[in-house]
Amino acid sequence: MATFLYRLGRFSFRKRHVVALFWVALLALAGAGAAGAPAAGNSSFSIPGTEAQKAFDLLDERFPGASADGATARVVFKAPDGQKMTDPGNKAAVQDTVDELSGGAEVTQVTNPYQGGGVSQDGTVAYASVTYEVPGMELEESSREALKAAAEDARDSGLTVEIGGDALQAVPETGSAEIIGIGVAAVVLVITLGSLLAAGLPLFTAIVGVGIGVATITALASTLDLGSTTSILASMIGLAVGIDYALFVVSRYRAELAEGREREEAAGRAVGTAGSAVVFAGLTVVIALVGLSVVNIPMLTKMGIAAAGTVAVAVLIALTLIPAVLGYAGRRVRPAGEKSKLLGGGRAKDKADKPNMGTRWASFVVRRPLAVLLLGVVGLGAAAVPAGSLELGLPDDGSQPTSTTQRRAYDLLSEGFGPGFNGPLVVVVDAQGSDDPQAVFQQAGDEIKALDNVVNVAPAAPNKAGDTATIAVIPDAKPSSAATEDLVHDIRAAGADIKDGTGAEVLVTGATAMNIDVSQKLNDALVPYLVLVVGLAFLLLIVVFRSILVPLKAALGFLLSVLAALGAVVAVYQWGWLSGLMGVEETGPIMSMMPIFMVGVVFGLAMDYEVFLVTRIREAHVHGEKPAQAVVTGFRYSARVVTAAAVIMIAVFSGFIGSSDSMVKMIGFGLAIAVLFDAFVVRMAIVPAVLALLGAKAWWLPKWMDRALPNVDVEGESLAAHAGTADKDDEDKELVRA
Repeated sequence: MATFLYRLGRFSFRKRHVVALFWVALLALAGAGAAGAPAAGNSSFSIPGTEAQKAFDLLDERFPGASADGATARVVFKAPDGQKMTDPGNKAAVQDTVDELSGGAEVTQVTNPYQGGGVSQDGTVAYASVTYEVPGMELEESSREALKAAAEDARDSGLTVEIGGDALQAVPETGSAEIIGIGVAAVVLVITLGSLLAAGLPLFTAIVGVGIGVATITALASTLDLGSTTSILASMIGLAVGIDYALFVVSRYRAELAEGREREEAAGRAVGTAGSAVVFAGLTVVIALVGLSVVNIPMLTKMGIAAAGTVAVAVLIALTLIPAVLGYAGRRVRPAGEKSKLLGGGRAKDKADKPNMGTRWASFVVRRPLAVLLLGVVGLGAAAVPAGSLELGLPDDGSQPTSTTQRRAYDLLSEGFGPGFNGPLVVVVDAQGSDDPQAVFQQAGDEIKALDNVVNVAPAAPNKAGDTATIAVIPDAKPSSAATEDLVHDIRAAGADIKDGTGAEVLVTGATAMNIDVSQKLNDALVPYLVLVVGLAFLLLIVVFRSILVPLKAALGFLLSVLAALGAVVAVYQWGWLSGLMGVEETGPIMSMMPIFMVGVVFGLAMDYEVFLVTRIREAHVHGEKPAQAVVTGFRYSARVVTAAAVIMIAVFSGFIGSSDSMVKMIGFGLAIAVLFDAFVVRMAIVPAVLALLGAKAWWLPKWMDRALPNVDVEGESLAAHAGTADKDDEDKELVRA
């Protein structure tokens, strides 16, 4: 592989016009497709194999035209102090609002609070439900404006009016913090590479890669039903790995220049060595992201595949566009150790051979490996303690900022009707095979009323055929509570008894039941996902490192870092530690998709650092250095760059904490803290400590396996065969110039 990539690097350097034109054309093509594509909405949220989804599909079949997936809005009214919603003036204002909303072009139904039991017992709060014929993200802007205008007209009468539901949902915004993250990345690159131009190359190529990836996702969003958060998460991951991969190639290029090689040869060797590490690091990220499909949640699968595609583009750009751009830069990209005059270059060095920070740190670790190992493991173990209290759920209006009308509507409904009113359960009774469907409907309602934690059970509402009915159930507790989850399980247990006695099927659905089923499905999928992803990456790393213990150490270190990161997420978003600093206005259960998505992404990124760091250590060991000295040598050449890469990733991910979307906000924090733990505790401390303790045993591989495994030559040993030819070419170029 090293030889192929070496030739690819030299080709890209020589034929830079062709390579640059290819990527510019690809970016233009993707941009044109994105410009002509309809805007992305929220991906349809289906959970195959769950009871809630089965009931939802049954509703579509048995209640045609009911717009089960249509947007909904709850217009909540509160009377002024000392008044009731049943007062004539307030009643007239609400009636005017209902009449105004009923005339909407996309409205299918508006319920009157005074006819459908929509007034609280104390008479201070009332609500009108509005149902639309299309999903929330497909609503015309005119429909949203009409909804807001109707609420504003009601406010003019003196009422407090807020709007809940998904009719006002908007595409999430990431905020200015993302720009700050890119700015931090730029500063780190300048410090690391000692040149404004060299620092600009990784940023430029990463932005090109993300541009291609996000534009492609935008162009295909409508066709493939990609949600609005898909492009945000793809840009988050693509930007981070794009900068890192480019940084590793540029750094190796400067190191090759420092050894006196000609620029084309240096580009070839940089791609042949660092590029090999980029390929395998990218493969581990892609495996982790594509592996999300085993969960069998379409939205999560699409997010993973879209992000994996962006990572693949980042790898290809690092292998081709980076050497091409280096060709354009020429002598303005200086050898390692030299800085531009603007940054202090040209000054005499105080100590030319002074050990760098990576050398000093590695020397310290190999002298005290056991102490460093124990300190790192105990520290991560302490950070992981809160993960034992992990509670999963999906965000609803109750997790919105208090400044939003959705959150204020949620609070008003809880105040007037109880916390469970915001999470009603929909029980679907399929009595198609029953002799007396009406009796089955009555029996189901009576048994649900007898359960604990039930506030209200509405009368059964059968369809036109009379063989299926829906029963609305209001729990006593809020939607995300354990009591509501227990109620869902109790209803399903009662439904099983009804099926045994009558043959009728009782199913529970609704947003609350769907959230519970999603959490359970993700919990059940976590172990198989870990086995698949870690297993495939373990085999890949055996091929890369030609060792059993090094990949095993990499996998165990990852588990430590991801558990510690989950602990930090629980501490902030569930327990409320530092919630004000992180912009968390409402603590509660952790988003159901967070653990498995974070496991996938962090595993891929953790293997990035493992590959980049340990391949340089193995390279020194293969060239004859003793194990302890190889660790020091590897850190001398790679610790600075790996540290810079980690800081860049942390900065980029932290930028997404400012997003208006709670899911993106939480994922941004989780990925940032996970990279912090993995890069600076696991890879920088635990890895060298373990390698120092293992010594030569770290590189042990059974002879039969050594013969069976392909030699991918990540260290670039085969490039020595090209040294003579390359050196002769360099001499000829010097003669021509002379």
